Amino acid sequence: MSAALFAWPGQAAFHRVLPKNKIYTYAKPSAAVKELFVRQVEQIVWQYKLAPETIHLPATKSVPEIQIFSLALKTESLSREVLRCIDRAVQFPIIFELKFDGKTQLAACYKRPNEADRSKWVCSEYFSTDWFNNDSERVPLPTALDLGGLYEQLLKVVMPIAVRKREPLADLVARVEQIHLKQREADQLATRLGKEKQFNRKVELNSKLRQLKNELASLTTENTERHGNG
Repeated sequence: MSAALFAWPGQAAFHRVLPKNKIYTYAKPSAAVKELFVRQVEQIVWQYKLAPETIHLPATKSVPEIQIFSLALKTESLSREVLRCIDRAVQFPIIFELKFDGKTQLAACYKRPNEADRSKWVCSEYFSTDWFNNDSERVPLPTALDLGGLYEQLLKVVMPIAVRKREPLADLVARVEQIHLKQREADQLATRLGKEKQFNRKVELNSKLRQLKNELASLTTENTERHGNG
């Protein structure tokens, strides 16, 4: 499934404004993160609650419910620390709809219970789609047998790379994080290469950069099943 906005089921509507103070109470953010909320977020609305009683899909141990949060933004750019803070405060997986200037973007991390302490949650880095016009056609939810399967399908849509055939979600997330890490390394290396004056060092850095680019190519290609926002 290509990246798109979803037509969230009407029977799952929750539509509760969530005061920022409520988030602060549970997540206990630093003063710097609170300042990000003030500068970047206009309003947080708990829009939908995808649960067995609302959409008639059974829960799984890792995904008892999926929450859909809508964030009206004051700026197009949103610090991922804001999303991480909300995820810390809410003990369920969340899909975010970020709204700014007539456009909407989906964002989410891969959130799963901590193996050692199932009362705590582990969050990956955050992934997001491109921006869609608010009047873009919304598509039905992906087909799934349970909430765990639905969460996996929703997350695959926000991924920035193509999904490999039969690739487990955890492997896909690890691959995306590896790509981002290597891309940062390649960017830093390219900057160093541009400043380097010594010929021998330039040759050495160039060789490392080529190797990194080959590793990136192997991480981003191979047989694919569906795309995120690529």
